[in-house]
Amino acid sequence: MTTPPEPAGQQRTKPQLSEAAKTSLNKTRTLFRIFILTVLGAFFVYQLDVSYLWLTGILTAASFVLGILLLVRAAKLKESRLVLFGTISGLVISLIMLLVILASAVFFDQVQEFQACQRQALTDQAMSSCRVQLEQALPGFP
Repeated sequence: MTTPPEPAGQQRTKPQLSEAAKTSLNKTRTLFRIFILTVLGAFFVYQLDVSYLWLTGILTAASFVLGILLLVRAAKLKESRLVLFGTISGLVISLIMLLVILASAVFFDQVQEFQACQRQALTDQAMSSCRVQLEQALPGFP
């Protein structure tokens, strides 16, 4: 048997934000979007060509500055948890990118040759040949 619907209770409504709070929230969201774009930009520029390592470094440095700024805003103003989680995740990715940039800077010529080889490789066998060539060019590999 069906039971009659219960009368609707009080609906939960969000408290109205002041103009200053709305402005702060919009600024945080804008900074977060710029932060995400710099993190993704650094990754895609590095994938494009290692010759643009300088641009990747600039974008990664900008992502660190924006990420720290966002962490401070999120902690001080008690902003969205999603922004906080996204910022921490983006900073981890930026840290990984920093390590990749440092390794690429140390072995710049080898990485550049590897990318050139991969661009011309059309088969899996040619790709693995490029990988073997890179491994032989790097110190520490037998």
